[in-house]
Amino acid sequence: MTTSTLSVSARPLQGRGALVTGGSRGIGRAVASKLAAAGAAVVFTYATRSDAADDLIADITASGGWARALPCDLGKLEQLEGVFTHVDRALAEAGAPGLDILVANAGIAAHGPIDEVDGDDWDRVFEVNARGCFFTLQHAARRMRNGGRVITVSTIGTAWPSPGETLYAASKAAVEQISRVASRELGSRGITVNTVSPGPTDTDLLRAAASPEAVDGAAAMTALGRIGQPKDIADVVALLAHPDSRWITGQNIRVDGGLT
Repeated sequence: MTTSTLSVSARPLQGRGALVTGGSRGIGRAVASKLAAAGAAVVFTYATRSDAADDLIADITASGGWARALPCDLGKLEQLEGVFTHVDRALAEAGAPGLDILVANAGIAAHGPIDEVDGDDWDRVFEVNARGCFFTLQHAARRMRNGGRVITVSTIGTAWPSPGETLYAASKAAVEQISRVASRELGSRGITVNTVSPGPTDTDLLRAAASPEAVDGAAAMTALGRIGQPKDIADVVALLAHPDSRWITGQNIRVDGGLT
């Protein structure tokens, strides 16, 4: 009789290259840290906070990981094209064979009733959240190695309607459909495409948009009695980026502590 022992690597993403958009703060920061800790060479983008980006690089490097940061406004396609040129060079510098993982996390929030949304609001939110996601995925798919992983980030707001969230939820619904169709288009190359939809998560964005009472109320509605932490979301993203997730694609995973 023979027995076997399951061996689980502490760095399952060793040798893989990853791009995380919107990676300097909040959920994106936790994702970049998690992927780097798992062995990936991580390039992340940020919009304005170069200090936060520098802090994250220092943290990852101190933990034995590798990371580089690139400024980018995803609403500007010319900046996005330039980012991918730098991504290729950075991953080569890290010794990664190419791009294996994309986490399309960058986005902007918008809050307000329907009758207060104007054309400029609509254009800017869709420019970053929907168009930015689409063209990020397009550029990534053109250079991603076979067997890669794409994870987009949406919101439970597409399934759990909340007043004042129409514009934001609509832009994220577009992200979900982009991902579903992309999973079909890229599947022949062994590339999986999935969406993670966080519930209320303890980030600067949430604290700025919601009162303490609203945050406590959201926590009380979850099955686990708390709001999410960025690490809760990052752990699920890392699961989908793992080589063993090869049979999971075209899915939208709600990470909300049972809220929905």
